[in-house]
Amino acid sequence: MVQFNDMPEEGELVVATVNQVKNFGVVVELDEYPGKEGFIHIAEVASGWVKYIRDHVREGQKVVCKVLGIDERRKNRTVDLSLKAVNEHQKREKIQQWKSEQKAQKLLELLCENVGLTLPEGMEQFGNELLQEYGTLYRAFEMSAMKEIALEEAGFEGVWVESFIKMAQENITPPYVEIHGILELTSPNPNGLQEIIVSLEKAEKMVVGVEDVKMEILYIGSPRYRLILVAPNYKVAEEVLKSAAQAAVDHIESGGGAGKFIRHKDGK
Repeated sequence: MVQFNDMPEEGELVVATVNQVKNFGVVVELDEYPGKEGFIHIAEVASGWVKYIRDHVREGQKVVCKVLGIDERRKNRTVDLSLKAVNEHQKREKIQQWKSEQKAQKLLELLCENVGLTLPEGMEQFGNELLQEYGTLYRAFEMSAMKEIALEEAGFEGVWVESFIKMAQENITPPYVEIHGILELTSPNPNGLQEIIVSLEKAEKMVVGVEDVKMEILYIGSPRYRLILVAPNYKVAEEVLKSAAQAAVDHIESGGGAGKFIRHKDGK
């Protein structure tokens, strides 16, 4: 697994493989940091008293742990870990992230092969910069799948870029899309501010109950408000954003005010 850092950081969630189960704790290998080991003290295996440690872990098992710290006193800088500090939601999320990064590395290896580079050469030429920019390789592929000019906007260039974008679009399904728009609302009435607040609430209500859709309204400066909508795909996003904006405009106009919605595809 390609990593930008050679050691995990305190508080980080890591995927590990159980190597040894002892009476006082568990020795694991950190899957994302080749050659690095971690240790889970028996007190960090599970909440409450652990009578038989093997009731909770076994050799060869994949586990998700939280990094408590790095023990610099030990020869190999052992990573101290906790199992009990990770809830089920965090575990599922981390495992999915780990699987995604494995997929991204395979895609990167194929990309390097297609452009005549070895993986180390590819990492040196652009891979490490992608990690610096996006945090993970998968995120770089994901952003390219969501927005084909993402790499260009981030300043990346080279013969590999076109192949990278094509590979992302063919192999990555973005978890969501994000779109933006500007809502302008004014009211000449004495209670105009309250009318605007109610109009924005009308917009928010259009999102309630719509599965996997969220909207945020940010005040830019009178009379402008930015609507930021996240949805599973562009079709749903456009429909919901349009309905939300129209609900706000209809309400403000019904009270004698004025409303206008401007769809900004560049998010500015």
